[in-house]
This record gives sequence, C-alpha cells and structure tokens, in this order.
Amino acid sequence: MATLGASPRRHKVTVVGSGNWGSAIAKIVAENAQEHGDLFDPEIRMWVYEETVTMPTSSRSYDASSELSTTPQKLTKLINHFHENVKYLPGIPLPHNIVALSSLEEAVKDSTILIFNLPHQFMGGICDQLRGKILPYARGVSCIKGVLVTKDHVGLFSEDIGSKLGIYCGALSGANIATEVAQEKFSESTIAYDPPRIDSRNPTPHGPSPTSSQVNLNEPAQSHLDASGAASKVKLQPLPKDFPPLDHALLKTLFHRSYFHVNMVSDVAGVSLGGALKNIVALAAGFVEGLGWGDNAKAAIMRVGLLEMVKFGKEFFRESVRAATFTEESCGVADLITSCSGGRNARCAKLAVERGVSIDEVERTELNGQILQGTSTAKEVNGFLKARGQEKDFPLFTAVSRILEGSAKPEDIPNLIAT
Repeated sequence: MATLGASPRRHKVTVVGSGNWGSAIAKIVAENAQEHGDLFDPEIRMWVYEETVTMPTSSRSYDASSELSTTPQKLTKLINHFHENVKYLPGIPLPHNIVALSSLEEAVKDSTILIFNLPHQFMGGICDQLRGKILPYARGVSCIKGVLVTKDHVGLFSEDIGSKLGIYCGALSGANIATEVAQEKFSESTIAYDPPRIDSRNPTPHGPSPTSSQVNLNEPAQSHLDASGAASKVKLQPLPKDFPPLDHALLKTLFHRSYFHVNMVSDVAGVSLGGALKNIVALAAGFVEGLGWGDNAKAAIMRVGLLEMVKFGKEFFRESVRAATFTEESCGVADLITSCSGGRNARCAKLAVERGVSIDEVERTELNGQILQGTSTAKEVNGFLKARGQEKDFPLFTAVSRILEGSAKPEDIPNLIAT
C-alpha cells in the first residue's frame, strides 16, 4: 500500500481459533504476512483448542505407513506436520508459516494484532484467560457473527471483547463460506475498524475510504467513542510509533487477496448487525420456500428484511450506523442474499415447513450438533423490541418470532408484514 511507510518494528499476528473459518482466515493472513515482511512478522500463530484426532483415510496427507496417520494424534501436531487442519478444514494446504499452538498465552505473546475467530459462546472464557496476558496496546478484529442481545441492551461482540481486554477491536463480516474462501473461490468481505487518534500517526478517516488522513500531531488525542456514540469506558494504550500505523490501509494489506476482496469501513455496528439480523430474514425466506411460493416471495422477504435491518441499525445505533453498510457492503446485502439462498437457517426453515415439524427438530436431526444462530437471535431481538413496545415497527422480525413460538404460521407472513 502506498500510504504505508517503513517502520523499525513489525506487527505480530495471532489468530485465536482454528475451526474452518479460523483456519481459512489464518491462511489468508499468513499468505499476506509472507508477502509483506516489512509490515508483519511472517510467523502467524494460530491458537488451537487441543484435541486428539485420527487422520481420515480420505485426507490428502494420509500415509498408511506412518503412525501420524494411523494412530490418534494431537491436532496441533498434525497441523504443524502436515500443514493441514485435517479435522476442520480437510484437503486445504496451509502456508508453512502458520504455527499451531495449544497454549493460549504462548499464542498471543507479543502479538499486536489479535484476530478472534471462534464460537461466541467461548469468548467469555477466552477473554478471562487473556486478561493481563496480551500487549496493552494490542488491537483486535472479531470475525464472530452476531450481537449480544438482552431485553435491555444490544451489544457488539467486538466491543465486548474490547471492554474485557482493554483494547480496541474491529469486526469482519461478509458473504463468506469458509470452505469456498479456503479453496480460493472469489468472494468479498467487509472490515469495520474505527480506532481513536492515539492509535497511529495516520488515524483511520471517517467514511469508507482507506486513504490515510493528515493530522496535526500536536493536537490532543480525541476520546474514543463506542458504537452508540458515547465515550468509551476503555482507556486505550497508544500503539508505539515505531510500529507501522494500524489503519485501514494496513488492515487491507493483511486481509485482502486476489480471491478475497476486502472493503474497509468505519461502521462497526452496521457490520456486526448485518451478520446477525440477516439470519432472522433467512428463516423467513426458508419458510416461504418451504411453502413452495417461489422466487418472487423470497425476493419480497429479502427486500422487507433488508429494510428492517437498516431501520434497526439506525434506531438503536443512530450515532454510528450508515445505511450504506447494509445496502452496499458484503456484510449487508451480499450476506443476506447468500443466507437466504442456501444458508443453514434458510435450509432448516424450509425443511421444517416441508416436513411439518418444528425447526428445533430439524436442527437436532440435520446439523450434526451445530446450532442455528437465527432462532436464538430472532427470539432475543423480539424480546428486546417487545420490552420497548416496538414489535409493530419490525413486522418481519416479529412474524418470525411468532412462528418460532407457535402463535403464527408461515402462511401468515404476508398478512403479518402488510403495511
């Protein structure tokens, strides 16, 4: 990137999580770290929840004469030896500069950039383990889709991570199926990152452009604002000036590939909400598909759903959310299209209607232990809206919740969303 000058120190990167998406992201940043050794330490550490696995005979690395292939082994050992995550991302060669570690403390040691990519239900425990073990000026990017919703509050995983660790954390989300990304099939994603002025010599500008801005360094640093527009309670430590500025340009250099296009924005709330709310819309799309109502009905659901996603963001994060994040970015409309066309939530909703069973039953029989995000998000969002008396303002979100609780049927959707 033309805006990035030479600096005496390089950023060290750790990926916290090693499932299929974590491994795919580790592959991307490892490739870029190798190509930009002036900016990044080429060694990419990947924290792995250690488990004992036996290599599948179908693996490209399987060798019947080797004990590594025929006997149970630690997953970290297999990843580091074969350069393949044989359990969660089989068949995909990983760059040799990825080092899998089972010690979380060792994995994050001296890292200035932490990429969080694991199921959200584990993040509380992970943050507890990391507190006091990371650099005080480290920065994060959360690849966790979803939001934290209670009857009283809607929060972002990125800000929850930041508040627990005392760092700033952005978010990555988009129409990204991990296996397709790892196979280097073309896709796009969106990274939201909006650090305070103390974070670098060339802080991130407002708006979608990654171009560096010019700042008078003699001016006092501005207070960091959270996604609600209020002053953040997190007191950040500035990134030392002998590191390359951690701005839009640097993050794009770290994540962008010819097969994985990244657009940089500052709207962390919009990116996070897009990854969560689209799952509610996908359930509705699956319901109408299960009824056999065709593409016109699904298109209508997506249109109404997109409008409600934008409205929700503007209503509850009005100080920071941009409508364009939902309508122009991969994290919004593109992810919505992918999820409604064949995502897990849409497929399960379709099967529930076709079989005449509950979506919970389909989840138990079809997902091999995986959990639908859409059902829990729909119920939590409805509880939040109900507590504010705003269910009627979001008729599609409310209709999905009513169908899940059994007080309405999929056939009722047209009447429930009629204006």
